[in-house]
Amino acid sequence: MQDLSTQRLILVLQSDPTYRHLIQEVLAENEMNPQIVTMGHTQEALNFLRREGPYATSQRPDLILLDLDLTGEPMGYDLLSMIKTAPDLRRIPIIVLTMSDRSEDIFKTYAIQGNCYVIRPGDRDQLIQTIRRIEDFWLKIVTLPQE
Repeated sequence: MQDLSTQRLILVLQSDPTYRHLIQEVLAENEMNPQIVTMGHTQEALNFLRREGPYATSQRPDLILLDLDLTGEPMGYDLLSMIKTAPDLRRIPIIVLTMSDRSEDIFKTYAIQGNCYVIRPGDRDQLIQTIRRIEDFWLKIVTLPQE
């Protein structure tokens, strides 16, 4: 069980600003009070993760929620692969939270070491329940690696 005194950083990488905002709102309601950073562009996410430019002092995320349809280069799968092959980042759990239910996408996510694949519901209430289940599991039950 997680140490409740440790504030976790969740990096939400979602292409759609409406989903980004809703996910941030739901996560902010958690009694563990995680710090939440949201982004919609892959290059910005890379800069944050590599602590480059304006993110030089950023904290390493404890958990990433990744939409495979992020805008920019590299594409979502490439970003996932880059994170999972970087020695200083590969231990960060990555939950792929995306609209695709294609078996090829699911297989590819696990093949490049995504930690889990969640099909993002289109319905607002279902999405809220999904995010709450994700946070219950990943923030309350699972022991996450430290930097």
